[in-house]
Amino acid sequence: MTVYYINAYDITDPELFARYAPGVLALLRKYGAEVLASDTEGIAVEGAPRKMNAIIQFPSEEAAMTCYNDPEYQPLKSIRQRATANCTMVLVKAFQH
Repeated sequence: MTVYYINAYDITDPELFARYAPGVLALLRKYGAEVLASDTEGIAVEGAPRKMNAIIQFPSEEAAMTCYNDPEYQPLKSIRQRATANCTMVLVKAFQH
């Protein structure tokens, strides 16, 4: 079943954060993931907005969790954690009609 990571966080160190995306994009391809949305200028309709908001589609929950736990991701995750604040990452299943 298709799943989606919904990510939102504030970028506190843009220079450090710039090192995050290139490695993550390569890793996402490895797991069949696709970035559906990624925006630093999202419009808050309700609630407190974050600077970065993204939706990433994975072919399965297993692929998403394996990607998140991949040893290649761990140094990248460290970069994201050091370069951001107020991070929320939620994994949700595709809507079933």
